[in-house]
Amino acid sequence: MRINTNVSALNTYSRLTSANASKSNSLAKLSSGFRINRAGDDAAGLAISEKMKGQISGLKQAVRNAQDGISLIQTAEGALNETHEIINRMRDLASQGATGTLGNQDRAEINKEFSALKEEVTRIANTTNFNQKTLLDGSFDSAAKTTTKVETDGEDLISSVKFSDNKDLSAGNLDIKAKKEADGDIAFTVDGHTVEAGADAKTFNIKKDDKVVGTITVKDKALVAATEVDAKVATATTVAAKEDSKLSFHVGANSGEKISVSIGKMDSATLGLDALNLSDAKSADEAINKLDEAKATVSSARSDLGAVQNRLTHTINNLSTTQENLTEANSRIRDVDMAEEMMSFTKSNILAQAATSMLAQANAMPQSVLSLLQG
Repeated sequence: MRINTNVSALNTYSRLTSANASKSNSLAKLSSGFRINRAGDDAAGLAISEKMKGQISGLKQAVRNAQDGISLIQTAEGALNETHEIINRMRDLASQGATGTLGNQDRAEINKEFSALKEEVTRIANTTNFNQKTLLDGSFDSAAKTTTKVETDGEDLISSVKFSDNKDLSAGNLDIKAKKEADGDIAFTVDGHTVEAGADAKTFNIKKDDKVVGTITVKDKALVAATEVDAKVATATTVAAKEDSKLSFHVGANSGEKISVSIGKMDSATLGLDALNLSDAKSADEAINKLDEAKATVSSARSDLGAVQNRLTHTINNLSTTQENLTEANSRIRDVDMAEEMMSFTKSNILAQAATSMLAQANAMPQSVLSLLQG
């Protein structure tokens, strides 16, 4: 019999500690509702669950983005609907003005409303906005970007002309003239721009508002010096190209998942209404044709908006379904089965109580030595 080491008590204490730890773990799960409260509970499950949580959160925001996109499109389409109504009214007025029963004075009276409606079309285009974004002024159309094509007239002097900032150039042709000055140097003139000699003899900088917007490169200097260059002319033609400036809605949990829509400029000038009038029957007849073209343009724009709106509606349905399925999958990984965990807690609780009772018995066992010592 030994009293310095109570092996039974040590063993019982180990069991009690294990039962209490299991009970504490069950309490944490039952109180939080989560099976995984820390990485130690399930390291792989935690990693998967956290990725799913990011996806689910992104999908929720994507749904809101798509809903906001629909709201924006409805705002633009509503304004275009009114533009349609205005064009229809203008067409009625043009049809009335085209009849031979009216005189010019009658048409002048009709033209007052006709002109007012043209102004209203422009006002709608310039003021329709969503969240301070003007929708019908061409801001979200494929914007015009200018490129430059250069043609020379007569004996070639210029080998190339490049414009680095096409926004500073007006549309149309820019005449570039070369002239030999009295001292033998070459001087260039570009309408609306300043030309200065560059770093070397073959390069000239085109400047506007003290900013270099392009360069002129001439051929070999020896050739230039030996050539009479008076009135040699190059024509730089600015050519419109398309640059993507569409309005994009982020509709996915990951980057790059976007739906874009192009909204053209819808003012009177763009629709070809500015020059229309009802001064005589012929002008009224011409106005009818132009108004039909404008109506077709507006109809096309509304069709594009309607197509994107319907697409966004289906996108929202798909996002909602995906979000629901991912949430269910994450729940299976992350959430605790309350019934199962309650069974585990009850078991651990009983074992802890039993171990506590047995520890008391084990602690009492060395007392039997006293009876032996009293003999």
